[in-house]
Amino acid sequence: MAGPGGGGAWKVAYADFVTAMMALFMVLWISAQDKKILIATSKYFQNPFSSPMEDHSGVMPFNKERNDTASSKKEDEDNAGTEKPASRDKQVELSFLNSVAADFYRLLHLDQSLEDRPIDIQVTSDGLRVTLFDRAKQPLFAGDSTELTEWGSYALQSLAWLIDRHRFRVTIDGHTRARPAPAGGAAFEPWEISADRANTARRTLVHYAVEPGLIERVAGYADTKPIPGEDPASESNQRITLSLTLTAKPAVRSPQAAAPARSGIASRTP
Repeated sequence: MAGPGGGGAWKVAYADFVTAMMALFMVLWISAQDKKILIATSKYFQNPFSSPMEDHSGVMPFNKERNDTASSKKEDEDNAGTEKPASRDKQVELSFLNSVAADFYRLLHLDQSLEDRPIDIQVTSDGLRVTLFDRAKQPLFAGDSTELTEWGSYALQSLAWLIDRHRFRVTIDGHTRARPAPAGGAAFEPWEISADRANTARRTLVHYAVEPGLIERVAGYADTKPIPGEDPASESNQRITLSLTLTAKPAVRSPQAAAPARSGIASRTP
């Protein structure tokens, strides 16, 4: 027999009413959302057992193809995560090298836009390539000797400061232009003068505080490697080229070990 309150039927009816009102509220709320949420909700009710809850918390767009390829995309994202920092590091390094080159031009008061500038600096994949030209207008060496001019000494002194400051590893190559051999012979053969001038550059760098262990190779190439596109006899081929590498240097060697070894390209000890 029912109690004084008339039984519990009204509670069931009230619960149904509240549920209907909640459902109406949800329908009105979903109808006011953007197209993506409407599509996601529609797909959910069409196939409620393929719920996107594993992918997302709440009602969000769901793509079965994305679910099938989630693991492969995750791997791609992981790989991209390892590549992007490396790419950013490379950009930072190139930016740094460009700023170093610009600073060196400013240090020597040189206009880097001039075609016949006495020094050319190129940014490479791992450092800088600095070419010092021995032209008649602004010679690096006095005549056909291995003695530096005042300009040549100043340029190498400034370069030594740059190398020591940034801890570049260095290779030095000497080059000459193609010239006919004089009838009476010459005091220096092209192989000798190119190697000896490269060694002069090495000794000057070391004199101005570059550690001998930072210099990895000194070589002379005579006239065998002219500048691409230049006449082999052009005075622009009379040059010293220094390759400066930014990578971590090996353990510093003794001055004796730093001296260049004799080789088929006329490397010569000082």
